[in-house]
Amino acid sequence: VQLQASGGGLVQAGGSLRLSCAASGSILSINNMGWHRQAPGKQRELVAGITSGGSTNYADSVKGRFTVSRDNAKNTVYLQMNSLKPEDTAVYYCNALIETYNRWSNYYWGQGTQVTVSS
Repeated sequence: VQLQASGGGLVQAGGSLRLSCAASGSILSINNMGWHRQAPGKQRELVAGITSGGSTNYADSVKGRFTVSRDNAKNTVYLQMNSLKPEDTAVYYCNALIETYNRWSNYYWGQGTQVTVSS
């Protein structure tokens, strides 16, 4: 199983970016999917999560600005980031709880994509 993230980049404060993360491999089902981020010198933190049924949760710092969504047919999770702030600068990682064909469930992580917001 692999998670491939894309969509990061450099943007000015107030701008928008959309991250994507596609899962591939011997996937039977995907339960929770989400995004974490890690800024230099800080611990990795949850940004947003979404269940297989579409229920979402967000870190307080991004509520009202970020939207997490998923396309189950494409095994893909998205993160729409609006009104970006310099403090959103971090490496963003996607993750997913995936059940494989051998009936084992594990959390898998993407490789990370850099988001840099300039002031």
